[in-house]
Amino acid sequence: MWPMARVLVGVTGGIAAYKACELVRLLVKAGHEVVPLVTPGAERFVSAETFHALARRAPTELYPHLARADLLVVAPLTANTLAKLAHGLADNVLTEAALAHRGPTLVAPAMNTRMWSHPATQANVALLRERGVELIGPEEGELAEGESGVGRMAEPEAIAARCEELLRPPSLTGRRVLVTAGGTREPLDSVRFLGNRSSGRMGVALAREARRRGAEVTLLASNLAVAPPPEVEVVQTPTAEDMAREALARSGADLVLMAAAVADYRPAETHDGKRAKDDEAWEVRLEPTTDVLAELGARRRNGTVLVGFAADEGERGLERAREKRNRKGADLVVYNDVGRTDIGFDAVDNEVVVISAEGERRIPKTSKERIAAAILDEAETVLEGRDGRGRG
Repeated sequence: MWPMARVLVGVTGGIAAYKACELVRLLVKAGHEVVPLVTPGAERFVSAETFHALARRAPTELYPHLARADLLVVAPLTANTLAKLAHGLADNVLTEAALAHRGPTLVAPAMNTRMWSHPATQANVALLRERGVELIGPEEGELAEGESGVGRMAEPEAIAARCEELLRPPSLTGRRVLVTAGGTREPLDSVRFLGNRSSGRMGVALAREARRRGAEVTLLASNLAVAPPPEVEVVQTPTAEDMAREALARSGADLVLMAAAVADYRPAETHDGKRAKDDEAWEVRLEPTTDVLAELGARRRNGTVLVGFAADEGERGLERAREKRNRKGADLVVYNDVGRTDIGFDAVDNEVVVISAEGERRIPKTSKERIAAAILDEAETVLEGRDGRGRG
């Protein structure tokens, strides 16, 4: 049990507002001070008095939404309030609190599936993610109006569990963490390159979570499609050669998370300028790049915990990931099945298998933020065990 935290619980106007009652109850049961922030729209479904009763507090503070808080959670989050948060509007107690809040923010969207998939909503979601707001859900299932699809609010138990993770005291304070993210691009000429579809979302989520846990984080960024987190040192590494140089220069970190999709091969020759198009075939000879993970494993001398990632397909890919851990000297290898279109490359969700010497842990499909937290939990276990052996 962590020390009691102050949690702002925003409730917006949707039928899922009734589920927020259970969320408040769970947070209070866990020992936290809960401050309900109920919008006028939400009161059409559940009264503010109900939430205050469940929170076991009377609304006596003049500006409770502007006081310091450890966490802001909004559940449910309607499309309307999502848009307000994305664009900084402050027309009620909840949106005012969101502008004033300086801690972690967790939101649980709930809306019609067509509203969720609308480009405007997705653009607003992208804005919130860039600012470090974490989303949980929405989930797929039957919706209130009788349709079925993605739009259901995540269950209160899942939201409360993630709140507990976000409220956990910093566990990596004083640690140096190196994270790689994105996909390298190997130039063919001044215009064209060989690359891959990695957006960098997984690596960025890992860097953000490590920083939230108090670590000093360096992010080696390879052509990211998403914004890096704040308070993290960012080093641009567009090619595999850049990645190898910068990663090996920082091999003394306490924890290394090699989440980037680094090219295995690069063109043996690069044209100066742009190669003009003609009717002739263009034959390109490829040569292997430096195996950064293997080099880090071979050079490790100081107890660094090394985590590799394997992007492959199906059960055969999982078997290759097991072999990769043994062959390259990694403590953990995270297997990601990129044969699926709903997870992995350039998707907001993921599903992975974490492979260690002790066994395997499958982490079911969820947001990359929650995947990052689970991976860091596993890495911290190895790190703590290594520290214990060192003290003995």
